[in-house]
Amino acid sequence: MLWLLKSRQRKAVFAVMKEAKRRGVSIDELNNVLTPEEFAALLPPEKPKFKGKIPDVTRWGLPPDSEVSAEEYWTDGEILAARESIARGDWQGAAALLASTWGNWDRRNMVTGVLGEAAAKDDEWLRAWRKARPGDAGAALVNAESLVHVAWEVRSGLQAKHVTDEQFAAFFRVLERAEEAVREAAALAPEDPTPWATALAVGMGRQYDNDRYLEVWAEVVARDPLHHGAHSRALQYWCPKWSGSAELMWEFAETAAAKSAALAPLLLVAAHESELQDVPAWRDPRVAGALDGIVAWLNGEGRDHPATRGDRSYAAKALVENGRFDEAVEQFRFMGTRADGGMWSYSWDPRGDFLATRYAACAGATRV
Repeated sequence: MLWLLKSRQRKAVFAVMKEAKRRGVSIDELNNVLTPEEFAALLPPEKPKFKGKIPDVTRWGLPPDSEVSAEEYWTDGEILAARESIARGDWQGAAALLASTWGNWDRRNMVTGVLGEAAAKDDEWLRAWRKARPGDAGAALVNAESLVHVAWEVRSGLQAKHVTDEQFAAFFRVLERAEEAVREAAALAPEDPTPWATALAVGMGRQYDNDRYLEVWAEVVARDPLHHGAHSRALQYWCPKWSGSAELMWEFAETAAAKSAALAPLLLVAAHESELQDVPAWRDPRVAGALDGIVAWLNGEGRDHPATRGDRSYAAKALVENGRFDEAVEQFRFMGTRADGGMWSYSWDPRGDFLATRYAACAGATRV
């Protein structure tokens, strides 16, 4: 989601609003008709993201800039097969994949997100699934997640002051439906933490107070104390931009990191959130002190964890900011051409931010 805190981003929003007014259409209507080239033309000139001589990253075995893309793509064969079957209107492959994740809660959460996003765009296959298998817990779970995706599409990722009253009204209406869908999914699979992870997103959107949110949180951790997706969603709730504060955000991240190395990257997310608020944090002792363990996790036991791709983006940035350039280059070797997740997704120009951080890593590296 885009949080418009920088001056260039604010100017971009106002430029889009002005253009929509000039054309006599809503911002949503304008977004549907603007070509990428037209949108780029509305943006104010951007200062170079990397200052200095741009290194030849291929010397470090990294793919050339021309191959880097911020377009989302998957290399997971099972997910690719499910997406292809969905595109044909066949729900059975998706149902089988989701069923196979039972007990592997982090993977189940990831697959639910993929299927929910697909259903938010076209739910014909999901409706066929629910009709063929009334009371199917997997279908109910995907339905709940899809409604969350629909709600956020309606609202947009803009700051609240840039969201219209009509968008907010529709957003809350869809979230009410999502809340009902979560209750259905949770009732059909009482042991599954995944519906409660979805409920965390609903609670943030519906602006639950802290006590009510903690009740949902208790349901998640009772089923999986180390649920990565739930921790990631909850950290957003405790951020100053939502219903928390800087102190609560850092407290939550530190508590999570103390529980498991798999959750330690939340400290890096907290640092990034602080930086977005213009509060320097990449060299915070809590970040610098956690980097050894985080890198060991990412390159070892966590190499194939569902969250690792996104966590590597935060690690690469933190390593660069702490002068650990050779290790940052190694993270970019793992990421390859993929600028499609993690901290890059917060940017208007994810590919540009990826490349700039990669340049910095290579420029400071001592080994080739």
